[in-house]
Amino acid sequence: MSTGISTVKKLWLGLAVLALLSPLGLILPDRFKAGSAWGEWGPDEMEKMLGYVPQGMKKLAELWSAPLPDYAFKGWDKQGLGMQSIAYIASAIMGIAVIVAVTMLLGKIVTKDQE
Repeated sequence: MSTGISTVKKLWLGLAVLALLSPLGLILPDRFKAGSAWGEWGPDEMEKMLGYVPQGMKKLAELWSAPLPDYAFKGWDKQGLGMQSIAYIASAIMGIAVIVAVTMLLGKIVTKDQE
């Protein structure tokens, strides 16, 4: 006999908490003047840090552009920390939705093949 919250509800609750905490990646570097998040450097930031842009990065930099650059909607990056935080949360929710949709689609394909 099980009481309490189901595993699926715990998963959704955990994802909601992570989405709500996502602006910490924006707030903490701003508060401590830490610059960009570790590992999310673009060619311009690499040049500042290293004095050059690695050849592979330079070659592939234009290959991909994020659907929401800097996790914000166009123009929101100039609206202040509050609006940027809302954009971070919205970006997290959209990312979760895409992953859930792809996972469900793959699940349907796999289970259809097994029938």
